[in-house]
Amino acid sequence: MEFEFEGEIVEWRGPAPYYYVAIPEDVSEDIKLAAKGIEYWGQVPVEVRINGANFTTALFPKDGAYLLPLKVAARRAAGIDLATDDLLTVALDVGRRRPGG
Repeated sequence: MEFEFEGEIVEWRGPAPYYYVAIPEDVSEDIKLAAKGIEYWGQVPVEVRINGANFTTALFPKDGAYLLPLKVAARRAAGIDLATDDLLTVALDVGRRRPGG
């Protein structure tokens, strides 16, 4: 199932900074329904498209919604500038396609 939304970039500071897109609560609720049976440890596997770049990852549950991790390679491929980009338009598919499928 495909979802498209606009989400805010969130920085989490741990030993190293990590960046996520906060998925709106209403979209998170729909994702929870679509992910029944494929989630693992609360995470949901997804295929993501941002600015024409495609990558796979897993959503993290946080406070009743989900966070989409933005790894360095994904940020570079999508041309995300953390200094100027506050919101991102994201398209994602819940689950992962199998090769040849």
